[in-house]
Amino acid sequence: MKEFRSYSALVVGSGCAGLAAAVRLAESGVRAALITEGLTLGTSRNTGSDKQTYYKLSLSGSEPDSPRAMADDLFAGGAVDGDCALSEAALSARAFNDLVTLGVPFPHNAYGEYVGYKTDHDPRARATSAGPLTSRFMTEALEDRLHELPVDVFDGFRVLEILKSGNRAVGVLALELKTGDVSAFRAPDVILATGGPAGIYADSVYPESQTGSTSLAILAGAQLSNLTEWQFGLSSVSPRWNVSGTYFQVLPRLFSRGADGVEREFLADMIKDPGEALGILFLKGYQWPFDSGRVMNGSSAVDVAVYRETVLFGREVFLDYTKNPFTLEAIDPELLPDEARDYLTGAEAFLPTPWERLEKMNAPALEFYEKSGVDLRREPLRIALCVQHHNGGIAVDGRWRTTVRGLYAVGECAGTHGVRRPGGSALNAGQVGALRAAEYISVRGGDPCPDEEFSAIVEKAESAYASLCEKDAPAADADAMIENARRRMSDSAGAIRDPEKMRAALLAAEKDEKTVRAASFKGAEGIAKYSALLDVLVTQRAVLTAMIDYAARSGGSRGSALYTDPDGELREGLEEIFRMSPENEKLRTSVQTVEMRGDRFALWWRPVRKIPPEDGFFENVWRGFRENKNT
Repeated sequence: MKEFRSYSALVVGSGCAGLAAAVRLAESGVRAALITEGLTLGTSRNTGSDKQTYYKLSLSGSEPDSPRAMADDLFAGGAVDGDCALSEAALSARAFNDLVTLGVPFPHNAYGEYVGYKTDHDPRARATSAGPLTSRFMTEALEDRLHELPVDVFDGFRVLEILKSGNRAVGVLALELKTGDVSAFRAPDVILATGGPAGIYADSVYPESQTGSTSLAILAGAQLSNLTEWQFGLSSVSPRWNVSGTYFQVLPRLFSRGADGVEREFLADMIKDPGEALGILFLKGYQWPFDSGRVMNGSSAVDVAVYRETVLFGREVFLDYTKNPFTLEAIDPELLPDEARDYLTGAEAFLPTPWERLEKMNAPALEFYEKSGVDLRREPLRIALCVQHHNGGIAVDGRWRTTVRGLYAVGECAGTHGVRRPGGSALNAGQVGALRAAEYISVRGGDPCPDEEFSAIVEKAESAYASLCEKDAPAADADAMIENARRRMSDSAGAIRDPEKMRAALLAAEKDEKTVRAASFKGAEGIAKYSALLDVLVTQRAVLTAMIDYAARSGGSRGSALYTDPDGELREGLEEIFRMSPENEKLRTSVQTVEMRGDRFALWWRPVRKIPPEDGFFENVWRGFRENKNT
């Protein structure tokens, strides 16, 4: 009989959501293990922005708020399921306060109110922040708590496969990267917390250490939702970092540089009025995500302008904090729109240069780049339009269960956000999803697969990976194939999506996958590269299939994607690739669903699940709670 490790639950991934899931399981008395390629490698630990946002229920001021109001705002993002929205709202205060108790330094005023500010798509100033490194502080606090609990941590293990019996997850097969040993872990409940599919794009602000493992769920037969919905925005290339908020609100100079060394303030080509251009630059901080609805007349003209310079014209683009835009010696308050003028006035930031304004308003944002080797006081910062977050992902219900029994998805790998989401809601969703899944498992967890049956499942899975090393076939150049696949994806299916190019990319991904499956991969390094390459190609195929279907339904440009439409509108001065039609908002009441069947993908649309009706009669709720019916 094959040897294996046995637990009541497994968590795969060690970002904010994965750590929270493991902590919640252990605190509920569930014997759990956490499996990760590296505790310090994920997006949560290695990403941020000018002041990374955490979105929650309002906990300060006199403006009224409620879980239902917050759920309504999340649901209004489009293609969002109401049960998930209500859970994310109702549990946001509990999740946030637990992080505060663990030591995450969210700021409060002298009376203990956790004050907020408005983020993108946020009507009520629910956002808060612990600074540029909010998610890192969260992972560090959660990891400290994890080490106080009886959780086994397997660091340096890449999960290769979700093991199943019928349509039930029964454990995982994992590769120990140091030794090359393939190990089996048995558990009746498995929580995926592997982050978004960060590795499928070349132009990316995800840390290079984060690639995601969405294909684990795809190949296990789980359904996926809203795969078309991503978030793109302007980000620095090295280091990879979002240039949101004050990075733009201080009004830096934006220029491009070609191979000839000539610098051009290219935004002036699109927007002739300097005051209007400054206003749009300022709004780019508030409205950091690329938004197709703001291309014709709004702040996303900046994103399109950067895309033109980098992708179409092959120039490098920079933010320059040493000089004011458009050769201005100083920023004249009268030149600015009211919002920008009032903001800079309130911050007492009408200072001579952008870096001085940044230092005044948000010194940690300046210091971050200094610690990363870029002195914004003296040198420009190279940027590009990059993928930043996946709003779609693995389909889950209101308890974060997937369509495979015993398999859960929490954090960014779970597709709960829809078309638009308030900035920072992803951090909240990860904490709430971890809580919901762990509580459900603690009350209604499954029974382990019998020893002999599980051993047979393991033996079959292990033999498939052993055959990779035994094939009498040429080895594939995994690194080159991954690089080419990512470049192809960014060029055809990033923020700007041309249906013809996407169809060509899908055919290329299918061809590459056939090549990979026929090739040989030797040893532990070979198996790891095979797994990573297969993950990229399978996930790309699913995403491209979804995007092509959406375009065929004449969905129009929506969210953070501009779909090229030869019959659409074109902003003056732009190329045909930017011709677009407005969003068909009727599709917002549906969720696009994808599922792998055999080696192909089935696809359909279903109505969104509405926000559940109010159930506020106390005695009924209390009785259900006592009988464990409310978990």
